[in-house]
Amino acid sequence: MLSIVIPTLNEEKYLPRLIASLKKQNFSDYEIIVSDGMSNDGTKEAALSASCVFIQDEKRSPARQRNRGAAVARGDVILFLDADTMVPDNFLPAIYNEFKSRHLSVAGFYLIFNSPRHIYRLFEFFYHFICFIGQFFFPASVGVGIMVDKKAHDYQNGFDESIFIGEDYDYIKRLSKHGRYRMLKSAYLYFSVRRLEKEGVSSVLWKWFKGGLYFLIRGPIRKKIVDYDFGKY
Repeated sequence: MLSIVIPTLNEEKYLPRLIASLKKQNFSDYEIIVSDGMSNDGTKEAALSASCVFIQDEKRSPARQRNRGAAVARGDVILFLDADTMVPDNFLPAIYNEFKSRHLSVAGFYLIFNSPRHIYRLFEFFYHFICFIGQFFFPASVGVGIMVDKKAHDYQNGFDESIFIGEDYDYIKRLSKHGRYRMLKSAYLYFSVRRLEKEGVSSVLWKWFKGGLYFLIRGPIRKKIVDYDFGKY
């Protein structure tokens, strides 16, 4: 069984779109768990109206919400998806079969930036190149989509909730040391550019670069080195 865990904070606009794309899949052995950080909009109603498992926690962070969702997951494989993403047709059967057939413990996704702007095609190229090379030498993937064996997740005690940003990179790094990590090739995942469009491409790129450099040199980011809000887009 596949457990799909979606961390949310004020996602009434995007959550129904993701759930709709999941329910169109030619795949039935799954559950959707919406793990919420006490949203003050219609996120709860959107989740319950779609018959999702819904849980809440007063502590707000992507790591916390993912861990809470994983704790109630019934599947042997967990798929973490951000609420603002979308999945293409046949996504679930393709990635589930690939994950199992390649005997993976944790996996990342190649992304399609959900915008027609040409600059995002350049981002896709560099991201795909870095992830393809990195999967063999320096495993890293963004938290918009991570697939993991539940036993591996539990063995590593999930995401480190003390990390400010970059908890996804830390998670992949730790799990890849004790199991097989690869990028999945059978399906792409749509990546929302809403933060890039709202804050500005150069501003967000600087935050990503600064965070990545800090992580490489000093390790997990446990203090606020940049402004990086959630639930405001």
